[in-house]
Amino acid sequence: KSEIIVGLDIGTTKIGVVVAEPNENGTFKILGIGNSPAEGLKKGVIVNLEKAIESVRQALDDAEMTSGQKIESAYVGIAGDHIKSINSRGVIAIGKSGAEIIDSDIARALEAAKAIAIPSDREIIHILPQEYTVDDQNGIKDPKGFSGIRLEVDVHIVTGSVSAVQNILRCIEKAGVHVDELVLEPLASSYGVLSKDEMELGCVVIDMGGGTTDLAVFHEGAVKHTAVIGIGGKNVTNDLAIGLRTPLEQAEQLKCSYGSALAASVDATEMIHVPGVGGRESKEVSRSVLATIIEPRIEEIFSLVAREMKKAQRTEMLAAGVILTGGAAQLDSVIELAEQVFDMPAKMGIPTNFENSSELAPGPAFATGIGLVQYALSKNKIGVRRGKPRKSTRTFEKIKRWLNEYF
Repeated sequence: KSEIIVGLDIGTTKIGVVVAEPNENGTFKILGIGNSPAEGLKKGVIVNLEKAIESVRQALDDAEMTSGQKIESAYVGIAGDHIKSINSRGVIAIGKSGAEIIDSDIARALEAAKAIAIPSDREIIHILPQEYTVDDQNGIKDPKGFSGIRLEVDVHIVTGSVSAVQNILRCIEKAGVHVDELVLEPLASSYGVLSKDEMELGCVVIDMGGGTTDLAVFHEGAVKHTAVIGIGGKNVTNDLAIGLRTPLEQAEQLKCSYGSALAASVDATEMIHVPGVGGRESKEVSRSVLATIIEPRIEEIFSLVAREMKKAQRTEMLAAGVILTGGAAQLDSVIELAEQVFDMPAKMGIPTNFENSSELAPGPAFATGIGLVQYALSKNKIGVRRGKPRKSTRTFEKIKRWLNEYF
């Protein structure tokens, strides 16, 4: 039986699962995809554990059915506005003059960089090396084998709330799946949609989800800044529901079918049918009315992203511009609005790093799931599990639900 990799994206509006099989040439083939509406989550954080477990189980069952594979462990994406990141530096002495740098020296330098004051209610999710300096030579990506007496490392540290992290781990374990690793969602999305050239030249990946907008700034092949903003596509839907006085479900449909991020780009004479709330009469409104409600909210999201990008202090160096991905990025004219706000080229990031025909080619909404698989491959962690996987409890749960339903 060949090894499979599973990426599990826990979003605010949808749970996405990607089941993939690695190839010998370093790429992978998608075997199946699972998808279910997310319940029990708010802005990427679990607020109702039982509902969240049920949503995850449904997505896993869907993925097992389409792939024909039993899922025992997964790489899980984590987001939410509790995520905070900081850059740090670690410095160590190698020992005697001219000594060769070995793996244990690199590990000591990373440990030194980790020795920062972190509150007791937060835990470290990632320590991402940016660059190493050996004596006075900087810009080194891998210092192993170099000679020197002093080793420095610049790292990007991502931390999350202990309770939020534990709740996600508990949710996945109770759904009958072992967690291989928790991966920051904007980092995973970057692995899904970016090329090496874009990471090297410098770019910002903006993953526009339902409850959060995540971003990761890259330059010279390394992560310089990450952030999670607690606004997403759901806020746009709420604005439409209030502004048009229509139920949330209809507001979501109108957004997907007729929404645009730029009021100037739509035909003001095109009229659309808007259902009323609670049996009230429906009405006809111009499509440009939708766009005038949507545009300020998307603009607000982009302005918050721009503020986070300034913290990276590399805005002028991002030659590859803005890469948008995620379900909420599929609105009409989002690219054009992004170019106006950020004053740099923008494009849609579509996952392409896999060997599948066009029939099974997931779009931007599955960028995180595919990125999680890509992350696992790049880290060469296939088959490496932290402890024994739990026995799957989903079969038992299905029988229990069936018995409750009929007896």
